[in-house]
Amino acid sequence: MSHTPLLFSGNANKQLAEDIAKRLKVHLGKALVAKFKNEETRVEIGENVRGSEVFVIQPICKSPKGDGVNDALMELLLMIDALRRASAARITAVIPYYGYAKQDKKTKGREPISAKVVANLIKVTGAKRIVTMDLHAAQIQGFFDLPVDNLMAMPVLCNYLKKEGLCDDKIVIVSPDAGGVHRAELFAKRLNASLAIVFKRRPEPDVSEVTDIVGDVTGKVAVVVDDMISTGGTLAKAAEAILARGATKVYTVATHGIFAGEAIDVLEASPIEKVIVTNTIPFAGVENHPKFVQLSIAQTLADAITRITTNRSVSELFGDEESPNFANPLPAPDALEPVAVS
Repeated sequence: MSHTPLLFSGNANKQLAEDIAKRLKVHLGKALVAKFKNEETRVEIGENVRGSEVFVIQPICKSPKGDGVNDALMELLLMIDALRRASAARITAVIPYYGYAKQDKKTKGREPISAKVVANLIKVTGAKRIVTMDLHAAQIQGFFDLPVDNLMAMPVLCNYLKKEGLCDDKIVIVSPDAGGVHRAELFAKRLNASLAIVFKRRPEPDVSEVTDIVGDVTGKVAVVVDDMISTGGTLAKAAEAILARGATKVYTVATHGIFAGEAIDVLEASPIEKVIVTNTIPFAGVENHPKFVQLSIAQTLADAITRITTNRSVSELFGDEESPNFANPLPAPDALEPVAVS
């Protein structure tokens, strides 16, 4: 099996796939991913993949063209199936944003566990490995009977915060709910900052009410850390409560910027200073907005692909900053040397 990976992409986030290919010094594979006139998804792989290591890069999200989440999922499944039938040696599904992840359990009777259904579909179509980023619940890895690499955007986000001077005793890291405490603790440790927790309740889906804040935010810049921003309502209310407790400013960072419904308007009207996300999901409409910042995680995904292709540790990418593997990752083979991007 060749050590040079073949990369393919659907339409959900082709720009990210092209950025990853650029860093790996490989081309993005030719594939026709479109629709028939009857709205069924059409896929045709345009290159020989027999015996090759293949990566399909496709978040399960709405595309810049307006295709929905389910279109992205069908494109992913049909591309995997086409590659399997074309005798690819191993197919890895690179899913920067794993859609349906919030539906990872039954909250009341007669509900599906949709995240598990998606996992079953990906396995049945022929994927042999999954690469994703900041799953909404880490336990979703257990839905797969395949190796799953759940990468973290934390190093990229923390590097940005440090460059902005948001670290040490100037800031307090805030978890927007009890479920995100572990994530917030990792940020707080890396930024040498204190920790606070917002407690809230959800009277109905996508609606939240802040009930209490544990931790001292007085006189500090609060950095609210979450895995995704959906409607923005939770963050807006949390920011108001944090400022009322004496914080000087509120920033928010998240891996996945979904921005569903009126989220952009809600966040624009909120007292949040900056909204910082990565490009796991296409970022349309607010590219030059002063309140929104998008950071690329292409290099992180490129490094993971390099290590998977050459059978090296992926977890070393996320070791302690003091670790030599974190500061100086293992060099890639010449064919896979990441491209320096300014």
